[in-house]
Amino acid sequence: MRIFEAGKTAVLAGLVASFVTLPGTAHALDENAVIQEQEKRSPWAVFRFAFSAYKRGDKEEALEAYRYAAENGQVGARWKLARMYAEGDGVARNDREAFKFFSAVAQQDVRPGSPDETYVSDALVALGKYLKTGIPDSPIRANPLAAQEHFMRAAATYRNPEAQYQVGRMFLDGDGVAQSVQQAARWFQLAAEKGHSGAQAMLGHILFESGRVVKGLAMMTAALDRAAPHDVGWIRAMQEQAFALAGESDRRTAIALAHDLRDNGFD
Repeated sequence: MRIFEAGKTAVLAGLVASFVTLPGTAHALDENAVIQEQEKRSPWAVFRFAFSAYKRGDKEEALEAYRYAAENGQVGARWKLARMYAEGDGVARNDREAFKFFSAVAQQDVRPGSPDETYVSDALVALGKYLKTGIPDSPIRANPLAAQEHFMRAAATYRNPEAQYQVGRMFLDGDGVAQSVQQAARWFQLAAEKGHSGAQAMLGHILFESGRVVKGLAMMTAALDRAAPHDVGWIRAMQEQAFALAGESDRRTAIALAHDLRDNGFD
């Protein structure tokens, strides 16, 4: 089995430590007995072992355990392998491998509210982003229509805020769909209510452009304060441009309203 191909001794040591055995029997377990016992264990048990190995920094050991669990149908293990390959986390970055594992996760028939819902919705978003741009030097080409389908499934079925934001961007830009500011605002609103700073900023921008200067500027300002590092640049540029166009009175009112939005939410 692949789980024992790399770092077999370390993996076996960890598995032996995780077994519950009767007094006096631990020393009787040789390597073959451990392997036979592990073959009887559920993919979920191996997934938990992989998670523990990952948390303590043994990523090579975790990778092999995740791979075994994934090959035996464990959805969380497939998702984690996809993330590791997509981010180059403990393994060389490989977007094609990530795409393969994300695809395996997304194909699962998972009902909303189930324990695996987050894995599936996240995988759908990741696949949508890959399909939006394509993967260089691979058969995976840009396909805006397929990207939209993945984003829409995650947004509508699982109410994933990142997917809702992505659907909003596609409607705003007319990327693979008929351009519609109204539809874009609707999807941004759904994501904004869940705390998505990018959606909050874009909804604020739409409101500002439509003449609702104070509310729009307040939303952009509040979004900037809570934005993730990779979003700070574009949100700041948009907010500063709006701030420069607004009158002094509107600026002051917007700043006060931004504090209220941060404290009480965007719904």
